[in-house]
Amino acid sequence: MNNRNDLTEGGVAKTLVRFALPYLLSCFLQTFYGMADLFVVGLYNGKEVTAAVSTGSQVTHMLTVIIVGLSMGITVHTATAAGAKDVKLAKRIFASAVTFFAALSAVLTASALLLARGITAVMLTPAESVPQTIEYLRICFCGLPFIAAFNVISGLFRGLGDSKRPMYFVAAACIVNVALDLAFVGGFKMGASGAALATVLGQAASTFMALLAFRRADLGFTLSRSDIKPDGAALKKLLGVGVPVALQDGLIQIAFTIIIVIANSRGLVFSTSVGIVEKIIGFLFLVPSSFLSAISAVTAQNIGAGKDRRARRSLYCGLSFTVLWGVICIIYCNLFPQTLVSLFTKDAAVISAGSLYLMSYSFDVAFAAVHFCFSGYFCGCSRSVISFIHNIASIVLVRIPGALLASALYPDTLYPMGWAAPLGSLLSALICVAFYIYYTKLN
Repeated sequence: MNNRNDLTEGGVAKTLVRFALPYLLSCFLQTFYGMADLFVVGLYNGKEVTAAVSTGSQVTHMLTVIIVGLSMGITVHTATAAGAKDVKLAKRIFASAVTFFAALSAVLTASALLLARGITAVMLTPAESVPQTIEYLRICFCGLPFIAAFNVISGLFRGLGDSKRPMYFVAAACIVNVALDLAFVGGFKMGASGAALATVLGQAASTFMALLAFRRADLGFTLSRSDIKPDGAALKKLLGVGVPVALQDGLIQIAFTIIIVIANSRGLVFSTSVGIVEKIIGFLFLVPSSFLSAISAVTAQNIGAGKDRRARRSLYCGLSFTVLWGVICIIYCNLFPQTLVSLFTKDAAVISAGSLYLMSYSFDVAFAAVHFCFSGYFCGCSRSVISFIHNIASIVLVRIPGALLASALYPDTLYPMGWAAPLGSLLSALICVAFYIYYTKLN
C-alpha cells in the first residue's frame, strides 16, 4: 500500500501532531462555518431567528456526529490494514462502507424530513422561532447524503494516514458556506432558510471535491463498480468500531439536546444563551477532538504493524497537548467570558446569562480532553465499546440529572447548569483510566 503517510515511523509526538494539525484545521473550518451561520443570522436578524438556527443546528449536528462516529470504523480498519500492508482488507472495508452509508443516508434523510415538525415540538422551541426552525431543519436534512459521502471518503484518506485532503474538502465547504451566508441571509434577507441553504450547498461543494480527489489519488488499490458491494466480514469489522462510537457521540448530542430543551423551556434569553455557548464550547473542543482522531489512526496503524508500545506513547503525547489546552481555555473563559459571547449577540441579557454558563461549562474542555484521548486509543485498539460505556455512565448518572437538578434549584441563572457537563466528563475520565490500567496489567 502507499507508504507516503506511514504513521508507524519517526518521532511519536511529531507524527501525532503532523496528523492532528490538518484534522484540527478541518474541524476548525467546519465549526467556523457552523458558527458563521449563527454570527451572520445574529447580525441581520433578531433573537427568534438566532434561536431557530441554534436549535436546528443542534439537531443536524447530532445526526452529523452519528455519521462521523460510524465512519470511525473506516478510519480504524483502513489504518490497521495499512499498518499490516493488507491491501485486500482496505479495499473490502471501503467497498462495504460505500454501500452501507448510501443506504443509511437515504433512510436518515427520508425519516428526518417527515419528522421535522415533530422534532421542533419535542425541542420545546420558543413559539416565535417555530416556523424558522422547521424550514431550517428541512433544508439541512437534504444535505445528509453529502455528509455521508464526504465522511466515507475522508475516513479512507485518514486511515491511510492522509489528514490533509479532508482539510481541503472542508475548506471548500467553508468558503462556499460563508459567502452564501452573506448573500442569502445578509443580501436576500432569507433568515434561517438562507443559512440552511448555504450550509447544504457548502456540503455539496466539499463532497464534489472529495469525489474528485478520490478518483485522482494513488490509494495503493483500484476500485471498480463491480467491487462496490457489501462484504459481511468487512461490514462487521466496520460496524464493530463505528456503532459504539456513533452511539456514544449520539448520546452525548442527545444530552446536549436535552440541555437545549431545558433552556428553551426557560424562555428566549436562556435558549439563545445556551445555543451560543454550545457553539463556543464546540469550537474549544476542536483540539481534543482532533487528537482523538489522530490517536485512533496512529494507534490502529501501529497495532497493525505490531508496535503496541508506540501506540501507547501516542496516547501520552495526546494527553499532554490536550490537557494543557483545556487549562488555557478555563483561565480565559473565566476571566473574559463576555468577549466570546458578545461575538454572537449584542443583547445584554443574553451576554450576561451566556457568560455565566460559559464560565462553569469551560471546565469540560480539560476534563473531556482526558477521555477524548483515551477514546481515541481504545478505538484504535478496536475497543470502542469502552467509549460507549463511559459516555453512557456519564450521561445517565451525571450530565442529564445534573442539568435537570441545577435548572430546578437555580431557575434564574445558567451557572450551576454549566457544571453538569464537566462533572460528567470527570466521571468518564476516571472510567477510562480504570479500563486502561486493567488492560495494561493484562498485557
